[in-house]
Amino acid sequence: MLALARKINESIVINNNIEVTILEIKGDQVKLGINAPKSVPIYRKEIFLQIQEANKEAAQNAASMDVINQLFK
Repeated sequence: MLALARKINESIVINNNIEVTILEIKGDQVKLGINAPKSVPIYRKEIFLQIQEANKEAAQNAASMDVINQLFK
């Protein structure tokens, strides 16, 4: 992991097309501004983990449906 120190209104650039700017710091909370192409999905980590779990469940259910369909042929 790369750790960088930035102050308010300072930025970092990722992959030439994503800019992350520090907008505000209040206590232990930091507000970030992210400028990225629309094609780049950006999620809070807890939401990303929920999406991954839902995708795993859907894939398992699809595999189960394939087995059930084979039984009825």
